[in-house]
Amino acid sequence: MRRVCLTVPTNRECTATLAEVVAEAEYAAGHFDVEVHLLVLDSSEHFAEHAEVLRGAAHVSHLDEAAQRDFLRRVIGRSGVGKPDLMLDLMLPDRLSYGACTNRAFLIAAALGCESVHRRDSDSFFQTYGNEKIFPIHAELLSLGKPAREAVTTEDRLDPALRDATVEMVGASFVGEMSVDLGEVRDHDAYYDLVSLWAADGTTDAEKRELVDDSFTGSAPFDGDRSTLSVVDPMRVDMHNIAFHGLHERIPLPPATDTIGSDYFLIHVADKAGLPGVLHNRHIVNFHTAERKTDTGFLAYQMRFAKFILSMAYLHFVYERMTSDDPATIAAIVRMSTWQPRETNEAKADAMELAYRRLGGRFVHVADRIREDRQRLLVEARRDMDDFALLIDAWSSLVEAARATSLSS
Repeated sequence: MRRVCLTVPTNRECTATLAEVVAEAEYAAGHFDVEVHLLVLDSSEHFAEHAEVLRGAAHVSHLDEAAQRDFLRRVIGRSGVGKPDLMLDLMLPDRLSYGACTNRAFLIAAALGCESVHRRDSDSFFQTYGNEKIFPIHAELLSLGKPAREAVTTEDRLDPALRDATVEMVGASFVGEMSVDLGEVRDHDAYYDLVSLWAADGTTDAEKRELVDDSFTGSAPFDGDRSTLSVVDPMRVDMHNIAFHGLHERIPLPPATDTIGSDYFLIHVADKAGLPGVLHNRHIVNFHTAERKTDTGFLAYQMRFAKFILSMAYLHFVYERMTSDDPATIAAIVRMSTWQPRETNEAKADAMELAYRRLGGRFVHVADRIREDRQRLLVEARRDMDDFALLIDAWSSLVEAARATSLSS
């Protein structure tokens, strides 16, 4: 029986979401020949409430930050990698990091003996169709980890030359609220000015318009299973509805702090390396928490979006040159990305400030913060890539060490 890891990283109250993910784990165990390990990485102040929801579920690991830190220290020590204190900071920073929390799930899954990782987010739930919950893990387990020729899908667009390669990624998108919280200004003319900034250099005006129209908007509601075997377009999947087999043990995610989108890197690796994947339509329902609507939550989120814009100058450089999933090659390209002149990002910082100021209302406070923190943001965006290269170098040693490390000390 194969063992799989269904994981939810959280830093907020999410009892309703956890109840749904428990049901998803039970569904998977009841319908497939798998042992599902439910992993909840809990940095919130609601550990006790979450533990109550998880009580009684099979194969649960519910870890607060202290338990995660203890595990990481032992893994890092066993691995023998250099700069152990820095490695611990990259794996468990004192600021929010979407990539780092998922990297921790990857290592813990290895420690649990799981061959795949299936990630959900704490601000989502599952669609209902015909009075039944539509669990993404159903589509994931049909194909993930199998040779592509054995994948179970409704459509096959894969190059025949890839039929013997393993399906390493299965994913879908979302329905509901926009994945980036800009819906209230989508009709403002400055919305295009802001969102188009994440386009790669050299993108035409028409391509930018298409990118803006397509960004962060989700997909159609479920109306029956559809799935396609192919090399998956990164624009069609989201990290709160994704599963990996193998790839996550070769390459980590960028550990960038306070940056949305920092956890999407492996989706692009799968695309550029031509790895077989499955795109399905069991989309998750996305919603915005009440905290994000507060003044503090709003400002923090918009600053993570600003950091995302600045990070793309480096990530686009990598994506344009990446042609394989070889860690050494990717690490070298990541390092090369940091040699670019900073003028491009300086111009983007200026354009972001102007766009936010034109949006008006409380978006003006975001513009003010970008102006105040401009130098720090520019420096951090570059330094994040240096850190990422170091983590790629260490990743295989960390994964091997995690396989030999118990969760309990």
